[in-house]
Amino acid sequence: MAGFTFRLEPILKLRMTARDRCRESLAAAYHAEQIIQQQLEAVRQTIRQSERMRRRLSNPGHINVDRLLDTHRYEMTLESQVTEMERKRSQVQAEIQRRREALVEADREVRLMEKLRAKKQFAYRQREAKTEIRELDEVALRRGGANWEGEPS
Repeated sequence: MAGFTFRLEPILKLRMTARDRCRESLAAAYHAEQIIQQQLEAVRQTIRQSERMRRRLSNPGHINVDRLLDTHRYEMTLESQVTEMERKRSQVQAEIQRRREALVEADREVRLMEKLRAKKQFAYRQREAKTEIRELDEVALRRGGANWEGEPS
């Protein structure tokens, strides 16, 4: 006798594949956020170094005004980079949220199909058990009927 087959197995597999793609996509977005965060920290560290340099250049004594202005312009450029990176990070975080929601939905669809498969499999097993019981009852009746027919009442 053939075993249980879930008619919607191809759809379940498609949904599982979609869920796996959502997971990969979310992981890529997290990785992008991590890269931006590392770059942001590196630029902020450079700004701190530049500020220390500017303080040293403005100590009393001989002041190199051109060097001081160059350092200030460099810091302003770095600050604009920080602003741009924070904007990108904000966009990536919004994308992470969107992808997280897509993953939750894909996972929900897979769980729904798995529940349906389990329900159908349970119903199949119940039908099989009833059929087996019915067949055993028939065999028992045949054997019991043969013994009773030969014996006087």
